[in-house]
Amino acid sequence: MRRWLVALVLAGAAVTMSGCFQQHRADGDLVDDWPVLPAPQLFVPATGSCLPRITPVVQASTYDTVDCSRSHLAEAIHVGVFTGAAARGPRPEPGSPALRPARAECDQRAREVLGGDWHSARLTLNIALPSMTAWNSGARWFRCDLSETDSIDNTRPVNRTGSLRGAMIGDNPLSHRCFDPKLIGKNLNYMAPVLCSEPHRAEFVGVYLERDMTWEQFTKANQQVHRRCMALIASFAEVPNNADLPYRAGSIFYPPSEREWEEGDRGIRCFLWSDDRKLTRSMRGAGPEGLPTI
Repeated sequence: MRRWLVALVLAGAAVTMSGCFQQHRADGDLVDDWPVLPAPQLFVPATGSCLPRITPVVQASTYDTVDCSRSHLAEAIHVGVFTGAAARGPRPEPGSPALRPARAECDQRAREVLGGDWHSARLTLNIALPSMTAWNSGARWFRCDLSETDSIDNTRPVNRTGSLRGAMIGDNPLSHRCFDPKLIGKNLNYMAPVLCSEPHRAEFVGVYLERDMTWEQFTKANQQVHRRCMALIASFAEVPNNADLPYRAGSIFYPPSEREWEEGDRGIRCFLWSDDRKLTRSMRGAGPEGLPTI
């Protein structure tokens, strides 16, 4: 009702002022003079930015970034888009197989940003998703968040300053090297990092990608994982992968968490384990004389 009253008042004003101004001549079309409203834009987080906090679900109302030169918990290294069946169904949940394509894309992007395999360093890779409301409104993005961790045993992200871009190129403080494992009985308690020139019993030798199997199957495949790690140890130390190898060294391995495994991470971290002697140098390229049978 108020709109019609305004129209009548304006029309009266035009008649009163017609002696001074040319009267407006309407074209009879009541809608063509309204500007077209822009289409609503869905929120998409930025890439290449650093984050003061880590959340598995990103809300536009609480979204925040900081300059990477300041203290932060994660770096958003990539924002991808769900396609195909993953985009048509309900939003994938953290720790679900529906995130496998997203994790594979994040993994590849992390390698490009770092200049190396993030499994080989004190780093963790997480996937952030839109809220349910945003997904139901059409949001189909996922974000890849890379964080520094305290140690191989404590994978909770820690605050850092500076971007992780190129962080694994050349000699760097993040890559796994030598460790002095701490045991409780015959069980590994934790791996204490040490300089390779200091007495130690373990050294990181590499990562292999395990074949696709269920988490339950993997937990029962210790001997298979041990054999794969022993092959990496032989290659790393440049010793024969034969019946003598178990008399030179054993293996320790760190798999992904169950959540990471369900999302498609198959990276197994392998370590040379010296049970009967302390080492005081890296075993890389040591050969049969540097890593003799005992």
